[in-house]
Amino acid sequence: MWAIFFTVIIVMFSVDMGILNRGAKHISTKRALMMTAFWIGLALAFGVMIYFEMGSAPATEYFTAFVIEEMMSVDNLFVFIIIFAYFSVPDEYQHKALFYGIIGAFAFRALFIFAGAELLDAFDWMMYIFGAVLIYTAIKTVRKKDSDGDSKLAEKLSKRFNVHPEYDGDKMFTVRNGVRMMTPLFLCIIVIELTDIMFAFDSIPAALAITTDKFIIYTSNLFAILGLRSLFFAIKGTMEHLEYLKYGLGAILAFIGVKMLIADHYHVDVLISLAVILSVLAVTIAFSLYVRKKKQAAGTV
Repeated sequence: MWAIFFTVIIVMFSVDMGILNRGAKHISTKRALMMTAFWIGLALAFGVMIYFEMGSAPATEYFTAFVIEEMMSVDNLFVFIIIFAYFSVPDEYQHKALFYGIIGAFAFRALFIFAGAELLDAFDWMMYIFGAVLIYTAIKTVRKKDSDGDSKLAEKLSKRFNVHPEYDGDKMFTVRNGVRMMTPLFLCIIVIELTDIMFAFDSIPAALAITTDKFIIYTSNLFAILGLRSLFFAIKGTMEHLEYLKYGLGAILAFIGVKMLIADHYHVDVLISLAVILSVLAVTIAFSLYVRKKKQAAGTV
């Protein structure tokens, strides 16, 4: 199954970057929606394969972890918008920046997943720590108002590295007056990578609350991340419509955190977890769209 997974990833990555999205180009909403549907369909197909090869329980865990990661990714897309706006990254270069961000996520997510799973296997009390982290993250998610932290991080990196203020196409480095310098695109990619590491501290414990199977967690995480670029271009123009998404995400993280804290006393079935997560997601999206429609009718947006 590991061999099949990596074969699929390598082949699809080659097709994506070598044929479908070769070179710098603007990604239209229609194209992004088609690619998003493709990546989600591929993730679901892989889940079906897990069902036939490994059984219903691992498949349910996979789908639950995938839904959690996908929802958290949507919330994180707001941060990417802030980062791209800060660096004034042209639309045609944003796809490349996200691509390299995903490459880095392959390695960092593996590190966090395998380390976290080993800690849970070795020390049962780590479950309480991860549960507390998730509840803290839930509170932080609901209360957050902006992404000043990412702007401050970018400012600090700009002062530490030799960065030219102008872009040189989609190059990472440029030579000006005989001096080799970073371009803003490369610095933007560094910030995206560091931001993804911070995201991992939130999403990995949530997945570990579902299962400690490294294969299930890693594959569900990676499939969710793979569709992140297309999802970004598909909904970046309409994400302001989902203004209550953070409350739904906060509720889900709190639910998973409590589930981890009471695991020794009460077991919550994975199917119940999946039902709760999907229900909260549906209610959040529906309520956000309802409020948006009411505001439009009142002429306040």
